[in-house]
Amino acid sequence: MDLADADGIWVFDGVCNFCSRSVRLALRLDRLGRLRFAPIQSPYGRLLAVHGRIDPDKPDTFLFIDRGRALTGSDAVIALTRRLPAPWRWFAVLRLVPKSWRDAGYDWVAQNRYRLMGRRDTCMIPSPEIRARFVLEPPAS
Repeated sequence: MDLADADGIWVFDGVCNFCSRSVRLALRLDRLGRLRFAPIQSPYGRLLAVHGRIDPDKPDTFLFIDRGRALTGSDAVIALTRRLPAPWRWFAVLRLVPKSWRDAGYDWVAQNRYRLMGRRDTCMIPSPEIRARFVLEPPAS
């Protein structure tokens, strides 16, 4: 799979309440529409997850495609926040924190996300107003 043209795609766990709420927040903040979203349960989300070495049936992280690069963990969070307006983009300063510390914090949240905020039986369904920001199928080659 070639990701050279893929950019600004957030692959998230669509049944995770924490993840779905984070996506809703990003949708509100990203007024310029720079971000697109793919639930890991969708055909394209699954394809991207496998490419990013994430088990789509047991995701332990989210994936952010940044200029063709598949990023996970705290690196994905930092790349994603760079796309948001200030003051949110200022969270990118976290890149100065040692990666092992950043990832330890990220991993704790990721491992406890269902316990912290629960999960749904089905994927988040985007409203008609935001549906165009969701990528569910791979682009035609």
